[in-house]
Amino acid sequence: MAGRNIVLDANILIRGVLGTRVHDLVLQNADKVSLNAPAAAFAEARRYVPALLARRGIETSAAAAKLNALMTLVNVIDAASYEPWRAAALERIGRRDPDDWPALACALMFGCPIWTEDADFFGTGVATWTTSRVAIFFLAHEPASDDGQEDA
Repeated sequence: MAGRNIVLDANILIRGVLGTRVHDLVLQNADKVSLNAPAAAFAEARRYVPALLARRGIETSAAAAKLNALMTLVNVIDAASYEPWRAAALERIGRRDPDDWPALACALMFGCPIWTEDADFFGTGVATWTTSRVAIFFLAHEPASDDGQEDA
């Protein structure tokens, strides 16, 4: 099932709250692919979204509701689950952004790619998908259609 998993980085969760494209992609694909995010990514989103909204003059209660809605579609992976992958993740991500280790640890744990806009994951040995290209990943994981015909 590794091919049917993807890990969302915190910046994707933030984009899911602030915009419509990520939110729509999550809604359209949550039933096709297992969308996962470390608990730390949701904590980071909760930490940064209010300041981003304040700078834009946007009220925060709707954003909190949108983040909570994302939590119903994205599997929140608790820290105890990905902690065993911490050392490997830190070794791979190096000094680029060690705070991103939870997303990388989850990707290593599931053996799957990361959906991110963060170049710090490049070169870690884990595939990355950006929002502009992740639809290709989702298309590759469309359930096979059953047209009622058997193979000859």
